[in-house]
Amino acid sequence: MYTVCVFCGTASGNDPQYADAARAMARLLAQKNCRIVFGGGKVGLMGVVAEAAMAAGGYVIGIAPKLLLEKEIMHRGLSELHVVETIHERKVMMTGLADAILVLPGGYGTLDELFEALTLQQLKVHDKPCGLLNVNGFFDSLAAYLDHATEQGFLSPAFRGLLTMDADPQALLAKIGVSA
Repeated sequence: MYTVCVFCGTASGNDPQYADAARAMARLLAQKNCRIVFGGGKVGLMGVVAEAAMAAGGYVIGIAPKLLLEKEIMHRGLSELHVVETIHERKVMMTGLADAILVLPGGYGTLDELFEALTLQQLKVHDKPCGLLNVNGFFDSLAAYLDHATEQGFLSPAFRGLLTMDADPQALLAKIGVSA
């Protein structure tokens, strides 16, 4: 079974389109019989993804650091829940279980997870495709920055190509290897 790691925010954002897109993506992954591995939280887009996938009959694996347990924001109704000591351990386990990485809108933590996955791919530690779901242009500025970094010689065109982006969930899943 194909497993997709979903990195996303612990907030839902100000626009309901973010939660709607997260819900639609989670349902689509469940329909495609993909397991989802995510950060284990019950709040924000993380909670939306977990709830929507579970409601659609999906298999959802949460990897949560003890910090979430202590703050009582860990999701308890998952197919599997693993509690690890640190955020770093969580990222290692999440990417280790996944065949592909999918990123939805989020803040610092989401970008940290994305850039660590891309850095490890650049260093050939893994070869898992990474994709951004560009909900309502959320990642346009990030794409512009990466293009600028490439133009300025800080990112090679080959490494710039490691990250794919699409606003259409079906098209993005195809780009990261999730077939019909």
